[in-house]
Amino acid sequence: MTSRWGLTIPLTGVPLIEHRALVEQLPDLGYTDVWTAETAGTDAFTPLVLASQWAPQLRLGTAIVPVYTRGPGLLAMSASTLAELAPGRFVLGIGASSPVIVESWNSAEFAEPFKRSRDTLRFLRSALAGEKVTESYDTFSVAKFRLERAPGPAPSIMLAALRPGMLRLAAKEADGAITNWLAAADVPKIREVVGPDVELAARIFVCPTEDAGAARALGRMMISSYLTVPVYAAFHEWLGRGEQLRPMHEAWAAGDRKKANEVIPDEVVDALVVHGSVASCREQVQSYVDNGLTTPVLAVLPTGGDVFAQVRGLAPVR
Repeated sequence: MTSRWGLTIPLTGVPLIEHRALVEQLPDLGYTDVWTAETAGTDAFTPLVLASQWAPQLRLGTAIVPVYTRGPGLLAMSASTLAELAPGRFVLGIGASSPVIVESWNSAEFAEPFKRSRDTLRFLRSALAGEKVTESYDTFSVAKFRLERAPGPAPSIMLAALRPGMLRLAAKEADGAITNWLAAADVPKIREVVGPDVELAARIFVCPTEDAGAARALGRMMISSYLTVPVYAAFHEWLGRGEQLRPMHEAWAAGDRKKANEVIPDEVVDALVVHGSVASCREQVQSYVDNGLTTPVLAVLPTGGDVFAQVRGLAPVR
């Protein structure tokens, strides 16, 4: 499969409307994709609506939209709208998200994430194909729903997946798998599960600075925030980092966040957060591709430097 090269938007600290000057340049720089996330910043769809008009050559993707925070019909409508704006260029990435986002921030129940993701995927397949859907799934029911503006063609649907069960579901029923917080050396293990021909995308955190101490300090804060979430803890246990991360989990459980950050080994930070010169970072991202990743999605972390210049420098070598 031909490798792609994606960028996460919006960039930290940059007003959304000011992205136009950069997004318009991305295709000429060698970027093929822009992807969004949805936590507590922008929603996943609006930045892509803008990008669809600023750079019509780019593929647009959500990584990810939670399956709990919108009703099934509204999720289909949002996806259909963007697919109409960017026909054949939109990828709807969906996933379970986390209990904090779903329950604490959106007042929904985080229950049966595997089944809810599977059921939402199946519903969206039917709805985005323009079918009238009346179905009782395991986790929700829909009666007589049909999109008034079904997109043509229907967008691809990719599934967020971290461990074998969800990865196999993505390979079998979705158009690809989206993963997160992994090292380049982890890619072959995931590729073994999904097979050689399935699109595999991953968000890669890139901190373009040669101040290793600063990069590691930022990386430790992010790692302790993310990898203490049960699904990510289980993911890294499966990947083989359980013992390396055990002191972090113990400190976090004891309420000592400072210690939790301090006990994360340098080698774990260096494996999970790309840092160094811009040229070195670009080479490290390429190593993910060399190990079997189809679509690297760079998430550029703030360093105090000119982030637009950093994005230009991180473009793939052509």
